[in-house]
Amino acid sequence: MRIKTGIAGFGLSGQVFHAPFIHANPGFELTAVVERRTKKAFANYPDVRSVASFGELLEQDVELVVVNTPDATHFDFCRRALEAGKHVVVEKPFVTTCAEAESLVELAERKGLMLTVYQNRRWDNDFLTVRQVLETGALGRVVELQSSFQRYRPFLAESVWKEDPGETRVGITYNLGSHLCDQAVALFGKPRGVWATLGRLRDGSRIDDYSFVELLYPELKVSLRASMLVREEAPRFAVHGTAGSYVKYGTDPQENALRYENATPDDGVWIVEDERQWGVLHNDSGRCRYPTVPGNYMRFYDNVYRVLREGDEPAVTHAEMLTDMKILDAVFESDRTGNAVSL
Repeated sequence: MRIKTGIAGFGLSGQVFHAPFIHANPGFELTAVVERRTKKAFANYPDVRSVASFGELLEQDVELVVVNTPDATHFDFCRRALEAGKHVVVEKPFVTTCAEAESLVELAERKGLMLTVYQNRRWDNDFLTVRQVLETGALGRVVELQSSFQRYRPFLAESVWKEDPGETRVGITYNLGSHLCDQAVALFGKPRGVWATLGRLRDGSRIDDYSFVELLYPELKVSLRASMLVREEAPRFAVHGTAGSYVKYGTDPQENALRYENATPDDGVWIVEDERQWGVLHNDSGRCRYPTVPGNYMRFYDNVYRVLREGDEPAVTHAEMLTDMKILDAVFESDRTGNAVSL
């Protein structure tokens, strides 16, 4: 039986990262979306029902709700969906505080409902390739990982809520740093501590648009960087070990294909990276281009289907969701005090 699914917002996130994959996955039925003003869903999904509010969405015959609204609404919308008996996928960042995260996890577990965060970057081609390289042992004992998201966006965003700190965190640390932290946790588990420095580098910026985070592991250096003022590309990943290094430039092409090329997701290998974009592996066997593992965000929803129909554990677990939140809290505490924060 297909999983009837409702999407809480039909902006960029709904149009690019959720609706195409839900619609293309045979295990799901895209049933309803919230569209407060413009009605865009019908053009691509003529069978979907457009509703005017989140409350109306919860009244629909849906089993799963995707909470992909502005960050400040995540806690309330997740809580309401869980209390209504719906399973929940929530966009990153999960919520804005550890207390909110713990409250929602407790509620989901008490009601026996799935609650997981859409950490789609675990299915980026570069991250999957890093994981494969580590698993082969080609680098020996890994001693350092550098990971970065680089943007060149010197002007303030048109979306007002993304540039207004208000009472919640909306800067690059929560927007992109949440992915970087989660990828590190997926590879290496919970760090012992965090040291970080944040900045406002763009003219007139009221939010953090620069973030540098060091996750403190025994015998391993993990550095995470995100910035909106990087015009000349640096490596997306650089991983070094006792036997060699792997360096990868460029980002996964899925988002651009979905946003600008009208690409349609597929269950198999739907986007193959050009060989010229492959990373470099350099170890005792020599220096060579290392084939990039194809990424596919469909794998996230494949996992959600198995969770709800076959009893699998979510790929993004409650423990990892809480660890990610603790790291993000520690990032802001470290930036405020200048000290490393123990986890």
